[in-house]
Amino acid sequence: MLRESVTYVINRQETWKGQCATEPVEAGWATEAIFFVRGMEEAGGDLPQIRAQVSPDGMRWVDEGAAIPIPQKRDAIEFLRVRHFGNWLRLKADLPEGATCSLLVSVHLK
Repeated sequence: MLRESVTYVINRQETWKGQCATEPVEAGWATEAIFFVRGMEEAGGDLPQIRAQVSPDGMRWVDEGAAIPIPQKRDAIEFLRVRHFGNWLRLKADLPEGATCSLLVSVHLK
């Protein structure tokens, strides 16, 4: 049996500041997900980690436990793997005052 695979761009070069999250992805059919987070420009300020979140309904979210640093430099890439996530996925970060970043985020599902 050939496995199904899908790629979604869920954040395209938006400037993040304050509380930010990617678009949610409905992925209940998949058994694994990998997020790629690419810095689109030099980040400013002290950046926290970006973390995976799961949801039973796409509206109420809880941290999944996986987290990665937000890329500080242009074209730097980080990735995060998630398994056993139920139906809905997204990434979220809470940037402190004065911190900004511009990201390209994609999720690859199998």
